[in-house]
Amino acid sequence: MTIKIWLRSAALALGMISTKPIPAAVAEMDSGFDFDFQALQGGNLPLDAYRGKTVLVVNVASKCGFTPQYKGLQALWRKYRDRGFVLLGVPSNDFGAQEPGTAAEIAQFCTANYNVDFPLTAKVPVTGSKAHPFYKWLEAKLGDEGRPRWNFHKYLIATDGHVIGGFSSRVAPDDPKLLQAIEANLPH
Repeated sequence: MTIKIWLRSAALALGMISTKPIPAAVAEMDSGFDFDFQALQGGNLPLDAYRGKTVLVVNVASKCGFTPQYKGLQALWRKYRDRGFVLLGVPSNDFGAQEPGTAAEIAQFCTANYNVDFPLTAKVPVTGSKAHPFYKWLEAKLGDEGRPRWNFHKYLIATDGHVIGGFSSRVAPDDPKLLQAIEANLPH
């Protein structure tokens, strides 16, 4: 058994991958702006509000080895937000139960430790059969590459709502590859 087959089998067993087909209504959507989240502090957070902007969506967690990326993500947000860029953090407890907190605890952690002021959604699943529809859409559009492998996986959405691509957790917020993709897709 190859490592890839073993890893996929383990992910299936842990419920991180769904064998259920992606709902056709989700798969057929053309734009990431067709989805809504709930905001961390309550209320609706429609992605349509960001139409015309370049959006980086990152599934985040407060007890992960990649958690220090919050600092770099906040720096990205500050650097590009006045140029039509939005950074959206999506707390998720899917990987290693590394985001166990309540909404209030997540907000407190992000503010106290990293001065985060970019938008955060309510905590949602990002993998498996219960994944938020946005993440099912990403999988429909990108195949296996559309499924986050761990916390701090990043997806760049173009101003028209199509997904430009994904960046693994190991791609730091200041990685030239990510910066180049953001800069190439900022609204003019």
